[in-house]
Amino acid sequence: MDEVWKREEVESPCVKLCIVHPEARICIGCFRSIDEIASWGRLTAADRTAIMADLPNRAATLTKRRGGRMARLGGKD
Repeated sequence: MDEVWKREEVESPCVKLCIVHPEARICIGCFRSIDEIASWGRLTAADRTAIMADLPNRAATLTKRRGGRMARLGGKD
């Protein structure tokens, strides 16, 4: 690959599954906020790195199930 076109940037975590969680207000695909997504191209490498480091913590907040069929039947998760 041509060295001229290599860039040392923090890549976007986008997985092209862009749905905003109604309560958490973050994308369920990449776990970024709408503001972070919109400003990603203008953020510094340090800002991007900080966001990337926090994404696993955000992912954990969306793992709680709402209950589904078991909740309707009075069962436990």
